[in-house]
Amino acid sequence: MSQDSYKSNGLTYAQSGVDIDAGNALVDGIKSLVKSTRRPGADADIGGFGGLFDLKAAGYDNPLLVAANDGVGTKLKLAIDSGLHDTVGIDLVAMCVNDLVVQGAEPLFFLDYYATGKLENEVATAVVAGIAEGCRQANCALIGGETAEMPGMYSEGDYDLAGFCVGAVNRDGLLPRSTMQAGDIVLGLSSSGIHSNGFSLVRKVLEIAGINLDAPAPWNCDISVAQALLEPTKIYVRPLLDALKRGIDIKGLAHITGGGLIENMPRVLPDDLAVQVNLNKVPYLPVFDWLSRTGGVVQDEMVRTFNCGIGMVAIVAADAAEDCAAILQEHGEEVHFIGEVIARQDAAFQSSGLLTVDGSAS
Repeated sequence: MSQDSYKSNGLTYAQSGVDIDAGNALVDGIKSLVKSTRRPGADADIGGFGGLFDLKAAGYDNPLLVAANDGVGTKLKLAIDSGLHDTVGIDLVAMCVNDLVVQGAEPLFFLDYYATGKLENEVATAVVAGIAEGCRQANCALIGGETAEMPGMYSEGDYDLAGFCVGAVNRDGLLPRSTMQAGDIVLGLSSSGIHSNGFSLVRKVLEIAGINLDAPAPWNCDISVAQALLEPTKIYVRPLLDALKRGIDIKGLAHITGGGLIENMPRVLPDDLAVQVNLNKVPYLPVFDWLSRTGGVVQDEMVRTFNCGIGMVAIVAADAAEDCAAILQEHGEEVHFIGEVIARQDAAFQSSGLLTVDGSAS
């Protein structure tokens, strides 16, 4: 269309690349997904200027609010390149709610931000369906969000995600606890795979291997590389909250994300204590073995980049460890006794295959 035509007909927002009608259609299309996340305290309707949540209706009488936000990182690139968009929304929720539960908090409500150059409602709906599924798994209400169509900011087909979650914990339930001591047991909960960290390194290994996303995964030939790598982050909220509500003496929890066991466990330790983990007890998943061998990634780099098979760590009183494991297993979790709390030591790695992580790590 010529410049004169724009002047005579009137330039519109749609002609600049933003389709308001498509955005409205998306909101209408996802209302049923949002309503499926209803929980006490939230009616899960969308369309207003803000979402509401009633803490009293949720059963809290002396609460602290806990907030977290996160994204999915370059795992999104694999979803975009493969056309598989239905699980990254689960990742988005998981990365937020798992960070809340480690403080003893129950995730209450979630909001998302979806940004793209040109809104494709089929793709956006698949992403939001994943977000709704993640919220249902965490018993967390999806009460709002924002869809931004920004021509010129993103390449064709690209989009980005951010998630925001608020939870609550009564003051006497806040984690970690000051009662943590040497002799407490470290339980590791199995991850579902890589989760949502380290994907820049994953993509580099794929490039080195010259392997296509639609090829059979070398570590699981029953599914494609894309399907295997896009396995969503496990959400640990329900089993951990159940264990806490049933009186298990959990003293600390650590979500194992970027930085692995080495950098995440010290975040819940006091300065005078360390955690000694037997790496032989960690269930090293086949995908990590393939990444290590194919990319020539040494063990030290693997354990500080990936979860390597443990997505969540629980530090539990020694006399409660078996009961804690049993409750978590009731929820289908694979639980591993991977170590114990010890007095702080200076060693980082020990030749016996034991990894010592203390509160002095950054």
